[in-house]
Amino acid sequence: MAKIRAAITGVHGYVPDYVLTNQELETMVDTNDEWITSRTGIKERRILKGEGKGTSVIGTEAAKGLLEKTNTNPEDIDLIIFATITPDMVFPATANLVAAEIGAVNAFGFDMGAACSGFIYALTTGAQFIEAGTYKKVLVLGADKMSSIIDYEDRTTCIIFGDGGGAVLLEPSEDENGIIDAIHKSDGKGAEFLKMKAGGSAYPATVETVMAKEHYARQDGATVFKFAVTNMADYAAKIMERNNLSADDVDWLVAHQANKRIIDATANRMGVTDDKVMMNIEKYGNTTSGTIPLLLWDYEKKLKKGDNLVLAAFGGGFTWGSIYLKWAYNS
Repeated sequence: MAKIRAAITGVHGYVPDYVLTNQELETMVDTNDEWITSRTGIKERRILKGEGKGTSVIGTEAAKGLLEKTNTNPEDIDLIIFATITPDMVFPATANLVAAEIGAVNAFGFDMGAACSGFIYALTTGAQFIEAGTYKKVLVLGADKMSSIIDYEDRTTCIIFGDGGGAVLLEPSEDENGIIDAIHKSDGKGAEFLKMKAGGSAYPATVETVMAKEHYARQDGATVFKFAVTNMADYAAKIMERNNLSADDVDWLVAHQANKRIIDATANRMGVTDDKVMMNIEKYGNTTSGTIPLLLWDYEKKLKKGDNLVLAAFGGGFTWGSIYLKWAYNS
């Protein structure tokens, strides 16, 4: 019996309307457009504004667009996995809020928190249910409202992050296309270098934690950069080696949009040329769990059935990994 593969059969993204430019950031912190662009590649990022609007708004809009363009009945969705580190609430899961908004009354859902690696973790997890024959339609979302945990007086983080995300539909492949292989890793020793200290069970919210600004993301940029360059690049190359792929065989590198220099280093390690590297960091910044689905959405019309894609990510925790998949449809 032939192995069932999980294939992406549709993708859709969503970003908020408000554009936060480098020029506006110059009025908020000690920075400038040239400094930000040369070190990160970012020119602007989107911000979700409005009282009570959380990450579920981004996920819902992406999911609705995906269901419409794939002509999918929400009642046919079996499972929703939402990769995010900025859930609307600690509980219930943001996946469940999205399910209610889109009418996915027959689905169960849960959130997955793996920071910037969240979407590839969720994609691999969703694929297991398809490959096992348990489900036929799995909705995988990746989105974050990073503006909700960013200190706009901290220039090491506020220049990098933005809000946005996307959704993909996973279904059983009708041919050899789909997710072929995945490698995922994590190392909790990296927590001290990139984390949000308060808000969990170890440091619950108090007046003191709020006043100390411990509910914002903080990072040791130099250390994170070093680990990201090494691990994201190495594991993108490793999945190529494991599947006997040469640089010529790879049609697209779909790398987490954290920093242009990290993306370039990954491409160089793989030996792929710039024209094969998906890039939109200049428009959206780092949307954490949202970067890879946003890339697929932006480049969807350029993708051809049978294209070899290597997805790679690195995130806080530390978490990292890579996926090799063959694109399953022509736009």
